[in-house]
Formats: sequence, structure tokens, C-alpha cells
Amino acid sequence: MKISIEVDCSPEEARRAMGLPDLSPLHDRYVALLQQSLEQKAVAPEVLEGLMRNWAPMGETGANFWRSMFEAGSKPGG
Repeated sequence: MKISIEVDCSPEEARRAMGLPDLSPLHDRYVALLQQSLEQKAVAPEVLEGLMRNWAPMGETGANFWRSMFEAGSKPGG
């Protein structure tokens, strides 16, 4: 016997159904602070590279993939 259940809900609805906290205000504040730091050039490029390396899936391999994507996108005609 096989029983399948399909749930159609948004990520917000799923979060609420599982009782997870709403971190969107924290996320919005974090993004605003990061944008402000970038606009004021208060963050060194090395710090941003370290952040991206930690956030990238598969560590160094993921960071290299995204670096090549950004370099390809920033070339004229790319």
C-alpha cells in the first residue's frame, strides 16, 4: 500500500505550520546594514570575500563558481 500526501503552501505558511520563528525583520535589518556598509565603503573586499566563501554551497568550490560567474558578467559584452 502506498499513500501520498501533497501539501500546497507558501514558504511562509509552511514556516508558521511548523512553528518556526519569523526572522524576516532580522533579515531585512541585516541586509540594510550590509548595504549601508557597502555604500560607505566601510567593509574591506577581503571581508566580503570571506563572507561569500562561508555562505557558498560546497565551500571553496562554490565560491570559485560564483567568482567566475561575476567575472563573466562584468566583462564588456557579457
